[in-house]
Amino acid sequence: MFDIRPVGYVIGLLVACLGLTMLPPLAVDIAEGRGHWPVFAECAVLTLLSGTVLALACQNSKKEGLTLQQTFLLATLVWIALPLFGALPFMLGATEARFVDAFFEAMSGMTTTGSTVFSGLDDLPKGLLLWRGILQWLGGIGIIVVAMVFLPELRVGGMQIFRSEAFETMGKILPRATAIAGQISVIYVGITLACAFTYLVMGMGTFDASVHALTTVSTGGFSTRDASFGAFSGPMEYAASFYMILAALPFVRYVQMINGQGWAMFSDVQVRGFAWTIFALTGMLFLVLLTIFPHHWEQSLREALFNIVSILSGTGFASVDYMAWGGFAITLFFFAGLIGGCAGSTACSVKIFRYQILLSSLRAQFRRIHTPHGVFIARYDGRPIPEDVLSSVMSFFVFFIVSLGVLTVALALTGLDFVTSLSGAATALANIGPGLGDTIGPAGNFSTLNDTAKWLLAIAMLVGRLELMVVYALLTVNFWRA
Repeated sequence: MFDIRPVGYVIGLLVACLGLTMLPPLAVDIAEGRGHWPVFAECAVLTLLSGTVLALACQNSKKEGLTLQQTFLLATLVWIALPLFGALPFMLGATEARFVDAFFEAMSGMTTTGSTVFSGLDDLPKGLLLWRGILQWLGGIGIIVVAMVFLPELRVGGMQIFRSEAFETMGKILPRATAIAGQISVIYVGITLACAFTYLVMGMGTFDASVHALTTVSTGGFSTRDASFGAFSGPMEYAASFYMILAALPFVRYVQMINGQGWAMFSDVQVRGFAWTIFALTGMLFLVLLTIFPHHWEQSLREALFNIVSILSGTGFASVDYMAWGGFAITLFFFAGLIGGCAGSTACSVKIFRYQILLSSLRAQFRRIHTPHGVFIARYDGRPIPEDVLSSVMSFFVFFIVSLGVLTVALALTGLDFVTSLSGAATALANIGPGLGDTIGPAGNFSTLNDTAKWLLAIAMLVGRLELMVVYALLTVNFWRA
């Protein structure tokens, strides 16, 4: 008989911890003096008690490990339970949001998507703005741990190719996954503090620097301003681009570097592919902007770099309304969002390594067609790609494309136009943030969408953040019979 109690125990602990993270926004609200702090006090008590009761009720079921079904269920339910409790301050706070809007915002935060239904951010209480940043920061560190520990073991989307990388290659240095997660947490906090300090030195206020550091390093994209990063345009965009790139790199390489493998980051084929992708896309957009602003090459370079890195990493900051840059730029942003960063980072979307595996497989297949009697093996980082990895990656691409198509049609059936439906589906599945068009583009938000569309997008954020297969597996009868 399936035992759900081990799953409930872990979720209870995480929900209780989420309640504790409501204390900093409470303190900020007290300092601001606008009288909103009781909301966070109530939400913190409710969340902490709910998590504690659930953990205590399930603690007798603790055991050394989880079954495959329990692990899949845990990975999914965590990303449902935390947004449910994370939505409480939005419903009870200054926004007084309806449940669908509050849950959408919390899910967007926890999945580091960055799509928002809130307008008038400049006038919201600081505690609520900080809470949005904290949700994204927690979601960022959470997805790194999931990508490092859960997904390789669950053989999801080709992530099993990194199993040996995380646990065997580093076995002599860090023999336990918990030790790896601990060092990753320290690195994550360190990069966040460095980002906040950089923003502060460059002229951003203390509060803005703190929140934007949380949402930059998590590649989340929530801002404290309606104008997003357009309120801080200038050299600050270079700093943001730098930290977004750092956050989109595999964190296991940082761990290896601090443990003596100094060139681990630069020898990673993912990192090199990511760097070349940034260079190519930024170069193309830079040339386009030069035709629009021929006498402003520095601004063109800065805006091209910032916005490409923001969309490519899935952060979703916008410094300008790039819908005014013409059809080529819009198309470039759409496809850049479907690329993503490196596996094992806070970045979203398909991920660079899957495209590299796909191209390697296609190259080998074309060579077999050209030379039928030759033996050609698809390789990744100099190693033959195992058949199960190749099959898993191909399955991911198929499911991603099918999911994108089905979601686009479903959104269109709710009354949305084609551009909004397609870009909304893409931005939710790839966890990017802004879409395209006047409604959900960089100059708009998701507040005007109908409730059905918001629920569909919230579900898509969850599915996309967990690499599709984790959620889809729970919907099959054979999975539960295994």
